[in-house]
This record gives sequence, structure tokens and C-alpha cells, in this order.
Amino acid sequence: MFNCIFCKINFGIIQVNKVYENKFVLAFKDKQPKAPIHILVIPKKHIINLNMVKKKDIWLLGILQFSIVTIVNKYPDMRKGYRVINNCGINGGQTIFHLHYHILGGKIFTGLMNN
Repeated sequence: MFNCIFCKINFGIIQVNKVYENKFVLAFKDKQPKAPIHILVIPKKHIINLNMVKKKDIWLLGILQFSIVTIVNKYPDMRKGYRVINNCGINGGQTIFHLHYHILGGKIFTGLMNN
């Protein structure tokens, strides 16, 4: 677990620019943003990716989704829209193996994968 950069962030070993936190979720600004607003949202519990979510953890997915809405509501630039991305597995582009979502906003997105 402590080889995971997101676990290190969660436990305060690595400092980040936090934008939201509750008992189960932590959100912070991406250090290499792909949009004017780029926030990472992670569960505090280490889960590798969506494929590894167990039935007993389904409630956590709801908290993650509601946290995204709460975060987005803090940013006026995202009132007209934003993008939420989850990369799952190597072929899905996942590079950090801790479940996380990217919130991208502050610009107009067109098409499925346009930056």
C-alpha cells in the first residue's frame, strides 16, 4: 500500500493542494493538469481500480460520485459542463493503480477524447 503514491498522499507523506476532503474521499489539484481545472478524486481506501471494487464497497462509489458533484459546485467555470474520467487497467490508460477519477473543466470539450 505504501508503494502507492495516492496512499502516500492520503497519509500525508506527500503534500498536495487539497480542494476537498471527507472521511472517505480526498480530492486535490493535479500537478500536471490537462485542462485549466484538473482535480483528482480518490477514495481513502486503497482499491486498485473499478474492476477490484467488491460488493461491500459499492457504497463508496456513491460517495465518490457525490463528492465529485460537491467539488464541481465550488467552481463557477464548471457550471456549463465538465468531464469526469476513470482509467481502468493498463489498456485503459491507468498509470497509478489506486482507483481515482479526473475532473476536467474550465474549457469547452468536443468529441469523445479531445483535450
